Amino acid sequence: MSASSTATPARSVRWTGDEFGTLTLIDQTLLPVEFKECEYRAVEDVWEAIKMLRVRGAPAIGCAAAYGVVIGMQGSTHGTRDEFDSRLTEVTDYLAGSRPTAVNLFWALDRLKSTATANAQLAPAAMLARLLSEAQAIEIEDREMCAAIGRHGAELLSNGDGVLTHCNAGGLATAGDGTALSVMFAAAAQGKQIHVYADETRPLLQGARLTTWELMQREIPVTLICDSMAGWVMQEGRIQAVITGADRIAANGDSANKIGTYSVALLAKAHNIPFYIAAPSSTFDLSISTGKEIPIEERKSDEITHGFGRQTAPEGVNVYNPAFDVTPATHIAGIITEKGIISPVSTENVARVLKGR
Repeated sequence: MSASSTATPARSVRWTGDEFGTLTLIDQTLLPVEFKECEYRAVEDVWEAIKMLRVRGAPAIGCAAAYGVVIGMQGSTHGTRDEFDSRLTEVTDYLAGSRPTAVNLFWALDRLKSTATANAQLAPAAMLARLLSEAQAIEIEDREMCAAIGRHGAELLSNGDGVLTHCNAGGLATAGDGTALSVMFAAAAQGKQIHVYADETRPLLQGARLTTWELMQREIPVTLICDSMAGWVMQEGRIQAVITGADRIAANGDSANKIGTYSVALLAKAHNIPFYIAAPSSTFDLSISTGKEIPIEERKSDEITHGFGRQTAPEGVNVYNPAFDVTPATHIAGIITEKGIISPVSTENVARVLKGR
């Protein structure tokens, strides 16, 4: 199926059937040339989908991992509850090893483990059904959080604004309308005429391949630029706000997002343009005080030297390929959450807004 043939927003994560059902994911590595949904029936395949970025974006990874637990437990309903719990530990530990930075992955896995602990009286078959209910709740809550983030963030944009975004933080990265892109969708729904500038986002081009595709599907004006053009576009006066997503946010508001985000934040600050992060409360890791404690995933060198299968660098060249960087809270004008906007960004304000989550 052609990618351009999708008339309505596609769901990045979808479960079909009862507790013995299947997980369906959009293979985002094929976009924008091909739109393909794949069914997953084995936990190993879900792990591979997360690792290889077939599903990506912190909230979507969390949803996929939760359903991956259900898939991994489908063969464990006929033994004892102790055997079921032992297998649950194996499955969650296995999925936790897929990617290290996106905290939603670990948040979702911990939530399913806590569900099992709280329902120790249930037999394995009933426990599997309960795990599915919890995974579905995570998906539903994510959609609701995306909508709330959009409502709060849209108030920050004015008619005629140019908005820069980096990487992809739309419906493909979540179970709903996205985080950063939900702000733009909501602003457009209010009748505000905005124009989005999307960084291509090297080396895997999530901005070029995914963000522009989503915005075009929703008929929101978008212009694609190379990452290195962001400063000049700001200097020309085309940008009035920058909004990106995040994969993990420390207690003080330091935010990890796709590599290149830190550079964009520095440029925004130099041009007196507000830089915002849009993320749900589940992306905050309050167990770490600052961004210095966020683990940064380093990916294979061939993503840079052989991008999309074509060699673009000499054989044997040294490569450094961190997938994320951390933007200090001092560079962030506000963090847009489903509970409201955290501004100014500080440990105290993070705790205040998130209180009671």
